[in-house]
Amino acid sequence: MRDMLLIALYAFLGAAAVGLLGAGALRLLRHRSIGASLAVVTTVAVGSMLAGTLAVAWAMFLSSHDLTVVTTVVAMAAVVSLPTALLLGRRVVVGSRELATAARDFGDGGSFTPPAETAPAELVAISRELALTSERLAASREREHALETSRRELVAWISHDLRTPLAGLRAMSEALEDGIVDDPARYHRQIRTEVERLNGMVGDLFELSRIHAGALALTPARISVYDLVGDALAGADPLAREYGVRLVGGQVDAVPIEVDGKEMTRVLANLLVNAIRHTPADGTVAVAAEHSADHVVLSVTDGCGGISDEDLPRVFDTGWRGTDARTPPAGAGLGLAIVRGIVEAHAGHADVHNVTGGCRFEVTLPAART
Repeated sequence: MRDMLLIALYAFLGAAAVGLLGAGALRLLRHRSIGASLAVVTTVAVGSMLAGTLAVAWAMFLSSHDLTVVTTVVAMAAVVSLPTALLLGRRVVVGSRELATAARDFGDGGSFTPPAETAPAELVAISRELALTSERLAASREREHALETSRRELVAWISHDLRTPLAGLRAMSEALEDGIVDDPARYHRQIRTEVERLNGMVGDLFELSRIHAGALALTPARISVYDLVGDALAGADPLAREYGVRLVGGQVDAVPIEVDGKEMTRVLANLLVNAIRHTPADGTVAVAAEHSADHVVLSVTDGCGGISDEDLPRVFDTGWRGTDARTPPAGAGLGLAIVRGIVEAHAGHADVHNVTGGCRFEVTLPAART
């Protein structure tokens, strides 16, 4: 038993000496290729066996014949293990270089293309994560581009829509100041109309800024869909009469929902105003509400004639007003963007699709908990 302990001690001391040298070599090569580190590790493994064997032989526990046999075995192991380590190191190095090249292209704004070289599982996992990150960044760039496009359109349209009433106000005020007006009261009414129009545009911009900043404070309350739709129809009735459009709201289920009544009334009002302005005279705008176990769908169907397929995805974008035929006489295309913001703040979503003769705008909201 004592001899075995001594053999273990001498073998450990010999292997430890080689291990310390290997640790020093790894520290010196810590900034070099991983292939060199693998070669050092393999050398340490084989060298530890050989050093332990020599230490045991030096302590006279092995005969010269046994030492020759063990040394030969260790040498053959080194002949096999070192090339294997170098081969593995080369694979890792090649895979790492290809991954670095692909990541460099990805960092320059291109899409990430996984390397074709077969790589270890860890590098494959990194490549997969980089591919997913590339997809997310590409989607983010598309959203950023769409937002920038909407911002430029909004600035252009706001500038145009503000310039028109301001020019009119200036002309009317100069005419009143010069005393060349035969009917000052008519000019005063027109000035009031233009001021209200500007006030509405500023209000829409303020509402949209609150939505984008996440500062839209909601006060949910349990209200009936029937009452909500009824109030919206009553508010839109004068405009419908002016445009000669019929409002229909018969298909409304009297179900409760938990929403901010003021904000949701604005949603329906914006949808109704949009529908009335784009429906020809003697047309019909229909409001309906359907419910299921987990959600309520409010819909407004107009007679606008439909929206082109390329414009459908942009209907709720900030500043979108579509073709000239769908451009309202006032406003900067903020109404539908406000609709989407308010609905999403209620954990719902807004959608639009073409139907026969027109469009159907749908607002889906969570159903009230019983």
